[in-house]
Amino acid sequence: MDTARRQHLSRVMGSAAAGVLEIGIFHPVDTAAKRLMSNTTNSLTFSRVVFGPSSSTWSASRKLSSLFPGLSFALGYKVLQRIYKFGGQPLVTESLASRLTVSKPLLHAIAGSLVGIGEVVLLPLDVLKIKMQTNPETLRGRSLARLFKEERLVQFYRGSFWTAARNAPGSFTLFGGNALVKHHLFGLEDFAQASLFQNFVASTVGGVASIAVASPMDVIKTRVQTRPFGNMETGSELLRRLLQEEGVRALFKGIVPKTLIVAPKLVFAFTVAQTLISEFERLGS
Repeated sequence: MDTARRQHLSRVMGSAAAGVLEIGIFHPVDTAAKRLMSNTTNSLTFSRVVFGPSSSTWSASRKLSSLFPGLSFALGYKVLQRIYKFGGQPLVTESLASRLTVSKPLLHAIAGSLVGIGEVVLLPLDVLKIKMQTNPETLRGRSLARLFKEERLVQFYRGSFWTAARNAPGSFTLFGGNALVKHHLFGLEDFAQASLFQNFVASTVGGVASIAVASPMDVIKTRVQTRPFGNMETGSELLRRLLQEEGVRALFKGIVPKTLIVAPKLVFAFTVAQTLISEFERLGS
């Protein structure tokens, strides 16, 4: 196998493995964060928002199982997303390298931002996953084939603008922060030579910064996607109503669990993907 094909295959395999591991470990946490972000009231307790109004009588096992809705959608979406994002960003970086004369970290940041914007292609799977996590009644009793037949395609691309608006700075910061640490802190020229520890530190800096930067847009994106299919309120209208009724602080709902728990999910996936990609390339050489 030639070098280019081995490199591409390594990126696909490493990113896919990271996506599977991420879902297996972190899907319940993602569900809790999505429910917190989509909550429009300030009167409910954490438990009632995450597990439901009648959850006070539930057993611990029932509460835990309620955090695993939409697992098939989540798995499909996350594996494709990680292959696209972690496997595709290096390709864009290589393509831009011959066209832009900028520093290495900035080059990686720009490539990451472009890849993040293009991620809206996968939005239908993300919409289905989020609806299963926060508003499953809209899907109950309908197969996937029936759902796509009954609802217009545009319904599954709700929030595409807000997704792109979240991903552009978020991915810019994720890949840029990661590259900045590797290049300036660890002095690496070839990022594929980074150790597991170096990948972890760089991913932590990029991941935490990315979530903090993208959080306000993520709240709007999540609320747009969790509305019933028939509700045509735009993201701008939703944002205006959110600011009027809940205040600016609502843009940061879920920021604590996202930073403390969801950020490690991103850090974990990014670290695993980068490390496995390098290992697969080494084993194939």
